[in-house]
Amino acid sequence: MITEKSNGKRVLIVDDSVYMRSLIKKTLVKAGYEVVGEAGDGETAIGLALAIAPDLITLDNILPDMYGTDILKLLVNKEVKAKIIMISAVGQHAVIGEGLNLGASYYIVKPFTSETLIQTANAAFQIED
Repeated sequence: MITEKSNGKRVLIVDDSVYMRSLIKKTLVKAGYEVVGEAGDGETAIGLALAIAPDLITLDNILPDMYGTDILKLLVNKEVKAKIIMISAVGQHAVIGEGLNLGASYYIVKPFTSETLIQTANAAFQIED
């Protein structure tokens, strides 16, 4: 029997796709993360990030109301302490570089495997697999 042991890290998932949020949530919960919020647009994401102060934010780059990089800039300016992993289908080197230069810890290009997501989240906190 597999038991899910919490690692104490709280996560906010930001993606306009309900399916993608569900996939990310299922993967991270199985790896011991606690999902404390979900957002499908930038305005909601910013409000939740400031209100619940998660340890980790997974952030899509293309949302209905704004780009993830704009959200990232705002969160960095507001001194949000969360590790931020951008997860996007936009995989051009310039866009990836922009996300990392703006303060994202990592950038994952969709599609990705559950293992990649877990390894990246753990690496952000230097948690052993």
